[in-house]
Amino acid sequence: MLENHKESQKRKFAWADKWVKMTGERAKIDAKANNTYIVYETKKGLVKEYPDGKIVKIDNKITEEKNELR
Repeated sequence: MLENHKESQKRKFAWADKWVKMTGERAKIDAKANNTYIVYETKKGLVKEYPDGKIVKIDNKITEEKNELR
């Protein structure tokens, strides 16, 4: 019974994986159209991805310092 429950959960929320992927692709399209970048998190930290494919790591120390000033 537990195996069937796990399988039904996978099918029930399988649309979420597809939706997340499509949302990221749409963000890239919008960034290219507006000549800007997208920001997302990787295992190594936050990065900016530009329309030309350039990826720049965001330094968390700078971000933390800016938040402390507020």
